[in-house]
Formats: sequence, structure tokens, C-alpha cells
Amino acid sequence: MHRFRAVRQSILLEVSAVVVFVALIALLSPLLPPLSGTPLVLAGLLIALVPATLWLTAFYRQDRLDPEPKEYILGVFALGVVLALGVGQPLLRNVFHLQDWVGGSPFASLIGLIFVAGLTQEFLKYAAVRYGVFNTPEFDHPVDGIVYAATAGLGFATSLNVAYVLAGGVNLGMAALHVSISTLAHASFAGVMGYFLGRAKFEARPVLWLPGGLLLAATLNGVVSYALREVPFLTFTFNPWLGLLVAAIVALATFSFLFARIRSLEQTVTQRGGVL
Repeated sequence: MHRFRAVRQSILLEVSAVVVFVALIALLSPLLPPLSGTPLVLAGLLIALVPATLWLTAFYRQDRLDPEPKEYILGVFALGVVLALGVGQPLLRNVFHLQDWVGGSPFASLIGLIFVAGLTQEFLKYAAVRYGVFNTPEFDHPVDGIVYAATAGLGFATSLNVAYVLAGGVNLGMAALHVSISTLAHASFAGVMGYFLGRAKFEARPVLWLPGGLLLAATLNGVVSYALREVPFLTFTFNPWLGLLVAAIVALATFSFLFARIRSLEQTVTQRGGVL
């Protein structure tokens, strides 16, 4: 119980740090002149990397049985960045033409965000783990699937969020809040896929277990993307806070689910004397 109390306290600390960071950016942004060039790039990196680092710490500290080597964590994070920039974005933009889906009706937008963007992004996060660290000796507990997949999701989100800030036309305070929520969302939804992957490595699961996990992660991904893109326009006036609220609820609920599953999996391993 003491171990899990410490984990909860660590999570609260990381969440508090994210809130403080967003508040500081919101307070400082009105005092800054419009940014462009190198200052904008630096601001984009800061706003993208700080939440990613804090959420990564939150996920990493949950694995108390056998923490993963930091070089593996950094490697999977970097792989997530590379897959997002080198594969994910070109596929969505130039092959699947996601812009045509999200530019149509709300229903077409939702379908596109789930089955085009969601499936593509979540499969790439899955691939970063499955073909990166899955067969290594360090992937030795089901919990590792959650930790590594969430790390890949954080790398993926970081590259997307830097591009989001560099696109300009956004208040830095609002950008920091948007980035913090979307970063947690990408990590949590990848963590869901990682949960399915971790269980599949150490247990006999049905043939549709992994495809079902991928579809669930893609659906959550699409719902949050829809909330951030479309929900603000559902009222008579543009209201970005409404979309952020929906996205935050889904992301935090998913994160809470993962925390509960990590606790359950670690208790099972502990009861078996550390043997799966």
C-alpha cells in the first residue's frame, strides 16, 4: 500500500507541475511581443517538451517493480518522434488525404479522425514498441507494454505539438493548455494499446485481442481529436474551452484506467513472487 500511495503522490505532483506550467505560460504570454523565427521555434520546443517530460515522468514512476532502462525509454521516445514526422504525417497528408475528411460534414470528420488518423497514429505507436523493444529482455512484465507505448505516444505527440505551435495564430497560453491535454491523450491512448500488447505477450489471448486494442485506442484518439477540432464550433460562438474540456475528461479518464490496470498487474506479479 505504501508503494501505491507513493505512486499516487507522484502523479499528483506531475499533474500539479503541468498546471503550474500552463498557468505561467498563460500569465507571461500577454507580456511578450508576437513571436516569429527562432524565438517561435524555441517557444514551440519549450511548450511541447515540458508537458511531455512531466507526463513521461508520471508514467515512468508507475513502474515500481522493475523500472525500464532510461536509454530504452529515450530510444522509444525518439522513435515516436521519427515515426510521427517521417511516416505518420506524410501518410495522413499525402496518401490518405485526411484534410478531405475533416473538411466535410461533422460525421465524415469523426469517421476520418477515428479510422484514418486514429488507426494510423495508434498503429505507428504500436509498431514503435512491437518492433522496437517487445522482444528484448527488458520487456519482462505486462506493465512494460503500458510504459513503453505511452513513451512512444509522448514522442509522437511532441512532434505534432511543435508543429502546432509553429503554425502560429495561437495564443501561447491556450497553446500550452492544448499541448498539455493532447500530450496526455496521445500517451494514454497509446498506453491502452500497450496494455493489450503487454497482456498478449505473457498470456494466451483471443485472436482479436490486439486488433480490438488498436481499434479502442484509435477510437479514443479520434474522439479527442474531434473534440479539439469540431466541438468548439458547436455553440453559437467559437468556444475552444469546450473542446479542451471534453478532451481533458477523456484523457484523464483513460489515464486513470491505466493507473488502475498498472496497480492490478503489479499486485498480481507481487502475489506470485515476481513470477508471471
